[in-house]
Amino acid sequence: MNISDFQTRFGFEAMYDGYVDAEVLGGYTSDLLSDVMSKAGEASTLVTIQAHKNTVAVATLVGINSIIICNSRPVSAEMIESAKAEGIALFRTDKTQFEVSGLLYCALRDAKA
Repeated sequence: MNISDFQTRFGFEAMYDGYVDAEVLGGYTSDLLSDVMSKAGEASTLVTIQAHKNTVAVATLVGINSIIICNSRPVSAEMIESAKAEGIALFRTDKTQFEVSGLLYCALRDAKA
């Protein structure tokens, strides 16, 4: 599964154009950034409602390649610029974290089969 599938397959809104369409190997859902730092994996996507630049900083530390902001949370220009500068794809959706996690789990499971 690739990052571009978030847009084409699930209809998530890309927060900026020109992101690197890398492979997604896993995912992690959390709003507690210290939890993300200790448990999330490289080349994964973060599913969260934390729409601020600290989320991007944590993603950078862990090696997360994409972030999906749920519940139509507003995403600041500061977060978008930070994600762009760090090469982390950034998306937004009106879906809940539960819904997004389920979609990604099934897509990743099916890709491995």
